[in-house]
Amino acid sequence: MTPGPDEIRNKEQGGTETEPFLSRWSRRKEEALRSPPEPAPKKTADPEAPAPELPPLDTLTPESDYRAFFHPKVDEDVRRAALKKLFSDPHFNVMDGLDVYIDDYSKTEPIPAAMLAGLRQAQNILQWAKEDDEKRAQDKLQQDELQPQASAPALEPSAALSVPVLGSEVGANAPDSVPAPAGGTDERAKS
Repeated sequence: MTPGPDEIRNKEQGGTETEPFLSRWSRRKEEALRSPPEPAPKKTADPEAPAPELPPLDTLTPESDYRAFFHPKVDEDVRRAALKKLFSDPHFNVMDGLDVYIDDYSKTEPIPAAMLAGLRQAQNILQWAKEDDEKRAQDKLQQDELQPQASAPALEPSAALSVPVLGSEVGANAPDSVPAPAGGTDERAKS
């Protein structure tokens, strides 16, 4: 029988165990839960010790040792002044190139017309604008043609009242062309 991966690992590590991986993992986990964790040694400054000798704030550089400023007997204002001196160094004021959200993107510049004409999706928009301009020009031509007809001499008022025009109101609201039925034949002709 060929040895499994657990047995090969045990032999490589010099062990002679043939315990499966999951069983060994479960056993070690239970052992770790039963035994209390070892307390980490605390490194605290002795509060009874005198305050350390602090260098003048004017002589501090980024390479200076700032640990003395974190002693419990050092005044909070002095500690803040030392940290302010440390972080005022230009080394800490270099902008990160990955800060993409620092710019003000609310102030947009319009896209130049040359670039806009080159965009594929903008070409459709420009086509619509061109069609709208052409339609407006055609409408204006039609209105110009209708205005001379409207300014032509009208019928005498007595003649206009005596001759009623049938469907004049309907004709004004009717569409120019009526589409043919979907079947292509007149339904009334069939019946």
